[in-house]
Amino acid sequence: MKSLSETWFADGYIDFELKKYTLLAYLQEVNKYFDEHKLYPQLADIIFHYNNLVAFRENKKFLQEQFPKKLTGIQMQKLQVLYEQMMEDDDVMQQLEEIISYAAGELKSTIHNGTELYELVEDKIKISPVGIVPLEQSEGYFFLSSTLSLTRIYQYRLSIYEKHDEKFRSIRTEFIDTWYRSFVNTFEHIKTELVRNRSQLPNPAVYAIETNIALPVEETLLPIAKRSLVRYISKG
Repeated sequence: MKSLSETWFADGYIDFELKKYTLLAYLQEVNKYFDEHKLYPQLADIIFHYNNLVAFRENKKFLQEQFPKKLTGIQMQKLQVLYEQMMEDDDVMQQLEEIISYAAGELKSTIHNGTELYELVEDKIKISPVGIVPLEQSEGYFFLSSTLSLTRIYQYRLSIYEKHDEKFRSIRTEFIDTWYRSFVNTFEHIKTELVRNRSQLPNPAVYAIETNIALPVEETLLPIAKRSLVRYISKG
């Protein structure tokens, strides 16, 4: 899916109808993915664009750590220069304000649609430890299962980073294998086989993440499962 540029609302000719058409075409594509229960990367993308508009309207400089994967220093400088140039033209600023006000409302509505789906999926996810959980839980495995038999195995690693004097946790994952559960291949048995065959983690923390609804794995289930696991471990 083709995304909007970071400065789409102010690029080229500043015209309300033109920008409205550009935005609605983009949101139509986003909602098509939401209708297919595919949340990512679309949800993160529209949240970025919403925050982008709000920050520009409030004449705030972008913080590089706020959008590390989206904006470079050059792009941040471009936004600031663009704002300062447009401040000199009242007609342009009025047209731009109309564009931003309209776009912020449309983006917020689409974000609401996406977060409703996110919360529905999150509510259907159940996380439970497999066997005894060691004291060190920053690295281990999780079993992702959305059917009665198919289980996807991932290795995870948690890390802590600081931002504005607050600590946050991030998670990195690696797909390991797919197993079919049965009376023999229980979660406990899969854990035993992992420990036996992967000596780099002799005493891993292992969690089962289960849901009873079928969802796209990469676009929805996996991203939400990862965030849910981070919260589960942090609270534990």
